[in-house]
Amino acid sequence: MDFFGTAWALVPPLVAIVLALITKEVFSSLFVGILVGSLLTAGFHPIETLNNLISNDITVTVDGEEEEMSLGFVNAISDASNAGIFLFLVLLGIMVALVNSAGGSVAFGQWAARHVKTRVGTQLATFFLGILIFIDDYFNCLTVGAVMRPVTDEQKISRAKLAYIIDSTAAPICMIAPISSWAAAVSSTADDIEGVSGIKLFIEAIPYNFYSLLTLVFVVGIIIMGFDYGPMAKAELAAYKDGELGIEGAEEKIENEKANIFDLLIPVIILIIFSVIGMLYVGGYWDSEGETYHNIADAFGDTDAGVALPWGALVALLISFIYLLARRVISFKKAADTVTAGFKAMVPAMLILTFALTLKLSTKALGADVFVRDIMEGSADSLYKLLPAVIFLVALGLAFSTGTSWGTFGILIPIVTTIFAGQTELLTIGISACLAGAVCGDHISPISDTTVMSSAGANVNHVKHVQTQIPYALSVAAVSFVCFIIAGFVQNWMITLGIGIVLTIGLLFVLRSTVGRKVDDEIVAVA
Repeated sequence: MDFFGTAWALVPPLVAIVLALITKEVFSSLFVGILVGSLLTAGFHPIETLNNLISNDITVTVDGEEEEMSLGFVNAISDASNAGIFLFLVLLGIMVALVNSAGGSVAFGQWAARHVKTRVGTQLATFFLGILIFIDDYFNCLTVGAVMRPVTDEQKISRAKLAYIIDSTAAPICMIAPISSWAAAVSSTADDIEGVSGIKLFIEAIPYNFYSLLTLVFVVGIIIMGFDYGPMAKAELAAYKDGELGIEGAEEKIENEKANIFDLLIPVIILIIFSVIGMLYVGGYWDSEGETYHNIADAFGDTDAGVALPWGALVALLISFIYLLARRVISFKKAADTVTAGFKAMVPAMLILTFALTLKLSTKALGADVFVRDIMEGSADSLYKLLPAVIFLVALGLAFSTGTSWGTFGILIPIVTTIFAGQTELLTIGISACLAGAVCGDHISPISDTTVMSSAGANVNHVKHVQTQIPYALSVAAVSFVCFIIAGFVQNWMITLGIGIVLTIGLLFVLRSTVGRKVDDEIVAVA
């Protein structure tokens, strides 16, 4: 293939991203990107292009060895891990529809309205709930969205702002939580490097993960300081002044005098408990006879979220059905109807995810990882001290273009460990830069599955979420880039992180006084 391992490998995702931002229509944009990828992998042969678009396996040569790559919609859907995530989405959609139909969502919203009486308090409650659900980003996005939508609606907070807070406490939190599906993925990629276990290297890298940590500072700061800027400010003003929350499609809110807040909280708590149990079980925490033979860290390291999350969601859904029927807040027929209602609600998210996963197959088959690896290895000698900052930018660009943070650190971690072999502190900083850049790129990419899940959780137009979030994410990325430059020379996380926090807070004050818009007192400045 003439285009393998060249800059052409990044063209399909870039085409999809640019079109999505211009047209504000995600499905056609993603399809055009997939079509471009199919054309390039087929060498513009029409029949082969059609095969690559639907389903095909091609053989490419990587470093002198032949590898088989899968292409097309069928392969994206039929992949076992992807199918598990689709099932999890459906089960979670049914759970949300069930709780809503029973009146639990409205009851919780009414309770929250009596106890959380300010916009600031509501946004902080959403933020802290996102931090508490650190096990998995998909689970985080959809659960926090389902619980907090009625509460933020009551306070006239836009769905775009809700989606931003959800997204900012999904991947960034998972990337600094030692017990999470992300920690498991990183530790398995970085295991036995420099004689250090992968999970230990992951933990050591947390204080240098400036993007994830400073994102949390930025979110809290912008909530407490009470302003927004850019497209987010317009969305917030429209929500506060005109009641235009930006809800995607119609949402049915059912009141039920018999329902109370526990009709929402208990299903959510059950879901959390059994999702954790599912991840431990699939990860081998218990053997076939029920004896514990793994520790928790190893179990999370060996788990498969595509199996564990549907496992936990199915058990939680069955228990929730029984609980709500026993409470007599919903009839059996209405409970059964939520199966189709929940599935329908998740169709847009599943479609976007299907397109995004298919596009990733094309990008991989074109050798995007090989292209980036060659660039990194070629620049290592001349930019040694600045490499953490360079790695951050490369990881950001790769994750943005491909829509996958896991794929990004899977590509870059082996390169980083080779570059910094024997340099313990620089190795830690380099790994952190790789992980931080991957999260940042994932955060701003329209084709990222986590971004898709955040849009689904908040039930907001996907492109709207991306457009309103990008200025915020890039603001934190700029500060993080400066921190990685400093870290390469100082090599002390306390000093560098302290500088990063000061810079982030300072940036917030500058933004508030220049381009900020305050919603509550309707002070309008230049956006």
